[in-house]
Amino acid sequence: MTRTLIKDAAIFDGTGKKPFRGDLLIEGDRIAKLGKLDAAQDDRVIEAGGRFCMPGMVEGHAHLSFENVTATEDLITPTPEAQAFTAARGAKALIEAGFTSAYCASEAKLGLGVAVREEVNAGRLPGPRIRAGGLEITVTGAMGDESRVHNPRIGPSTIIDGAEEMRRAVRLHCREGIDNIKLDVSGDPFYPGTPGHTTPMTFDEVRVAAETAHAYGRKINAHTRSIEGTKHCVRAGVDGLFHLEYSDEELLDMLEEAKDRIFVAPTVGLFHQIMAGDAADYGLSVEVAGYMNIPELLENSCRTHTELRKRGIRHLIGGDYGFAWSPQGTQGRDLGFFIDHYGYSPAEALVCATANGGLAMRDEGDLGTLEPGKLADLILVDGDPLDDPTVLAGPDRVLMVIKDGQVCKNILPGDAIGTPPRHEAAAVQAFN
Repeated sequence: MTRTLIKDAAIFDGTGKKPFRGDLLIEGDRIAKLGKLDAAQDDRVIEAGGRFCMPGMVEGHAHLSFENVTATEDLITPTPEAQAFTAARGAKALIEAGFTSAYCASEAKLGLGVAVREEVNAGRLPGPRIRAGGLEITVTGAMGDESRVHNPRIGPSTIIDGAEEMRRAVRLHCREGIDNIKLDVSGDPFYPGTPGHTTPMTFDEVRVAAETAHAYGRKINAHTRSIEGTKHCVRAGVDGLFHLEYSDEELLDMLEEAKDRIFVAPTVGLFHQIMAGDAADYGLSVEVAGYMNIPELLENSCRTHTELRKRGIRHLIGGDYGFAWSPQGTQGRDLGFFIDHYGYSPAEALVCATANGGLAMRDEGDLGTLEPGKLADLILVDGDPLDDPTVLAGPDRVLMVIKDGQVCKNILPGDAIGTPPRHEAAAVQAFN
């Protein structure tokens, strides 16, 4: 069994405890020990030199196949063959930025996430561990329905009407290997006919989707901004809630009662970046955002998720990256947004990015923290994210990435890592 010893790191274990200076031993794909450790003769030794060591991050609402998107056309018109490469690049960007897991929402084509997941699992592509998403499932006339009577079009979605059509759509997704089913329960500011506060999908449709997904052992997630839509989701047993801006006291109480089974990805980055003017060069100026009601959505997001933080709801970072103004691999910017908009401390924001994400990814509870017996997913960072969260806003300050005990990225100084066994050296070379 391969043993890797990381020496002299500032270890943040993901539990919320203060970092400590010490060593970490990996045996195979698991963390074996932490503390002050001596190297054995056959250990591969990595000299961290006091650098920050933390669990690998989890993207909580990933769209691997989104790349430089500025309009729905960018998801509809490319061929599946071209978009397979797009999704592969998205996976590579995430692992290089320190995201060792991706909890996916949906993709531009049904099988893209599954194909990339299988290639990553086989070791033929660099990327995070992936819970693959399929197409969005929506209803006629709602978000994701791109057709008109005079201009029928196939968008990045499966369109259903009624509980039995929903059952069939979810079964089809499960048959095709999808891990995470996604529903478009509420409206969205990018669809004027169904704005964010509306709820086009019925409770029965949501209920049947959740029952069917769970019967196959899959997870069910929902795009939900509206109060009624989110109540549908909580009552139906939906696992993951994306966005969730609007709320009332009853909904907040419902979410608190369900906090041990539900995860919430606010996807605050999209609106923050639009209101900061980052999308202005792509036709989405701050003025246009005002017409779309985005300032009110951001205000409601701050109010709702600050309250959810206080009530102990498990937040995930990431979501809706891959637009032209928010490229893949910059999801770590959400740490700062969680601090500024929702009142999280830096350590609490890191827990959202690591421990919470690990629990969403794996029911086994063996991912997301640096503790003996847990999967060895971790990163070494040039800088202290507790002092400056921007060091995780992109790949440059992420010096080493280890997933399942294997080095996936290494830009440490040449003398910081000992000579690995021959097969490990080849693996490191292949990923760099």
